[in-house]
Amino acid sequence: MQKSEKVLRELLSLANVEVNGSAPWDVQVHDERFYDRVLSNSSLGLGESYMDGWWDCPAMDEFISRALKAHLDEKVRSDTRYLYQSIRAKLMNRQSSSRAYEVGIRHYDLGNDLYRAMLDRRLNYTCAYWKNAGDLNEAQEAKLELVCKKIGAKPGMKILELGCGWGSFAKYAAEKYGVSVVGVTVSKEQVALGMELCKGLPVELRLQDYREVQGKFDAVISIGIMEHVGYKNYRTYMEVVNRCLKEDGIGFVHTIGGNKNITHGEPWTDRYIFPNGMLPSIAQLGAAMENLFVMEDWHNFGPDYDRTLMAWHDNFEKAWPALKQKYGDRFYRMWRYYLLSSAGGFRARSQQLWQIVFTRIGTPQPDCRFS
Repeated sequence: MQKSEKVLRELLSLANVEVNGSAPWDVQVHDERFYDRVLSNSSLGLGESYMDGWWDCPAMDEFISRALKAHLDEKVRSDTRYLYQSIRAKLMNRQSSSRAYEVGIRHYDLGNDLYRAMLDRRLNYTCAYWKNAGDLNEAQEAKLELVCKKIGAKPGMKILELGCGWGSFAKYAAEKYGVSVVGVTVSKEQVALGMELCKGLPVELRLQDYREVQGKFDAVISIGIMEHVGYKNYRTYMEVVNRCLKEDGIGFVHTIGGNKNITHGEPWTDRYIFPNGMLPSIAQLGAAMENLFVMEDWHNFGPDYDRTLMAWHDNFEKAWPALKQKYGDRFYRMWRYYLLSSAGGFRARSQQLWQIVFTRIGTPQPDCRFS
C-alpha cells in the first residue's frame, strides 16, 4: 500500500468512511492515482478525480456530509493553493463589473432545457421553504410567499430585484400581489425566457449588472445574488440598495452564507460551477450594512437547502436520458458532484441559508411576518 493511500484511508476513517467498503457512503476507488491527487489538490482534486471516473460513491451527499463533519477539508487542505487563491483575491476584484457576466455565460446560460428539467415549475434556482410543503413545487411557492410577506408586498408597490433569474419571484408577486417588478440578471437566457413567462404582467427583466441600476423603489430585494457579489463589493451592494430604496422602503436578501470570513470561493466550485463565487459571513454582511440599515430579521433555514438540492438531483437523474446527448457523460459526473456535494455541505451545517430583512435608520419597524 502506497503512503498516500494509507494516509487517506486513515483520514477517511475519522469520518467512518471506508475505501471500497459496503456502506452507501463508502468510496469505491477505480484508479490508484486518486490518493495522491486528493492529498495534493484537496477539494479540487477530489472533484476532478470524480469527474475523471477515478472513484464513485452511491451516497455522495452522505459521504461529503461525513467528511465535512469530521473536518477532513481542513486536514487535507493544500496550503500552497490556498495561499495562491488568497493572494489573488486580495490583489484583484474577481467580481468587478468587467467580470460580472462571466457566471451568466458559463453557468446560467448553459441551457434552459437543463434548468426546466431540474427545477420546479416556476424555475426557482434558490432554496425552497419546506416547512409545510409536500413537494418541490409547493416548497418553492412557499418560499416566494414568505418573501412577499417579509417585504409587505401589496398592490401598487414598485420592487427592484437584483439577480432575478427567470423571473420566478417577479411573476408570482405581480400575479398575486399586484406589484410591479424590475429585475436584473447577467444571463441573457434568463432574460429571454423570463420575459416570455412574464408576458402581460408589469414586469421588466434586464440584462444588467446590479451596480448600474438607477431609480427609486418601495423594496429592493435579492434572492441568490449575494453569492456572486464578492467580499470587496458587499458594501457597494448595500450602497446600491440604499441609493435605490425609497425613504420608508424595505430591503431583503436571501443568500447562502458561511460560518467564517473568507476571501475566495471553494476551488472546485469556482472552477467548474460558479466562477468568481464566494459565500458571505455574518460579519461581512453586518459590516456592509453598518450605518446604512437596521437589521430587522435574520432567518436561517439552511437544512431546507439539503432537501431542495436532493429534489433537484432526483429531477436531474430522471431527465438525464433526454439531456445526455447534448451535455455528455463528463458533464453528468460534474453536475451530479455539484448537486450532491452541495447537499452534503448543508447537511453538515458548514453552509447556511439566510433571509435578512432590513430598513433605513429612523424608519418605523415594518409590520411584516418574518417566519
